[in-house]
Amino acid sequence: MKEWRYWVAEQRGTLLACGIFLLMFAIYTSNHPAGFTANVVETAANKGVLLAFVAMAQTLVVITAGIDLSVGMIFVLTNCVASALVVGTPMQTALGILAVLVVGVLCGALNGAIVIYGRLQPIVATIATGAVFFGIALLIRPFPGGSVNEDLADTLTGKIFGVVPASLVLLLVIVLLVWVPFRRSVLGRGAYAAGSAEAAAYMSGVPIRRAKFAAYMLSGLLAAFGGLFLTFFTYTGEAAYASGNAYTLFSIAAVVIGGVSLYGGRGSAIGAIFGALAFRTIGDLLFVFDLGALWQPLFQGVILLVAVSLGAFGLFRIRNRLEWFL
Repeated sequence: MKEWRYWVAEQRGTLLACGIFLLMFAIYTSNHPAGFTANVVETAANKGVLLAFVAMAQTLVVITAGIDLSVGMIFVLTNCVASALVVGTPMQTALGILAVLVVGVLCGALNGAIVIYGRLQPIVATIATGAVFFGIALLIRPFPGGSVNEDLADTLTGKIFGVVPASLVLLLVIVLLVWVPFRRSVLGRGAYAAGSAEAAAYMSGVPIRRAKFAAYMLSGLLAAFGGLFLTFFTYTGEAAYASGNAYTLFSIAAVVIGGVSLYGGRGSAIGAIFGALAFRTIGDLLFVFDLGALWQPLFQGVILLVAVSLGAFGLFRIRNRLEWFL
């Protein structure tokens, strides 16, 4: 097989998610009352980036053959923390941002420690920790409130040169600083090995435990970036249980749409980003076509079901499960 054909086969999920997003976004902008304008793109980008951060966080756990049902609650918790700390002078704001990211890393580390060293199933462990994270968020923000450095918020949610959404630039920077180094590192390869054949990888000397622990920690970090950006986007913090659950479920749909296998060992955070943008555009399409608010959760639920089913369907087309990772 030629190199380009191998690359296309390897990136099939990402390319498909990108195509779906571009098609739906074209339909969205062509039917939007304002048309294809910088403001329309900016608004869509800001909403899409929120889900993209959470989808990236989910991806890191899913490639290890796990699933993180607390990622939405980390997102909510860090939003509440940011609304209390990311204020004041530039130095105070910087320290607040650092504190928010540390909270995310600690949440991810707790998940990783329970799953890896406590030997609990990820789905069980993260349901429990998610409840704890939400409880802490509720203690911090029993009522919606708080504030944020508005100058920084306006910069990161605005447009660069009046055209390019700053949120997309921020997302690109995070991808280059977090995902790319991890994907190319020994720990990144170990995370993929853990998802594809953990026992074989362990027997081959791959640092499985360290790789999975790093994946959970970085997952918490990326969810914290999402919570931080939510604070910049809304200027406030809120311990919203429904929002945390929604982002958790939407992140699962996004990673599957983006070609990430729920069986682990296959996929990319880049694909998950396009999956998140595509999934978010679906909600925008429902709004543009004036579909009733009561029908929107139904259609999003159907899309989630179809996305997960398509992810599982891939294994039925192969005779040997190991072929899935070749």
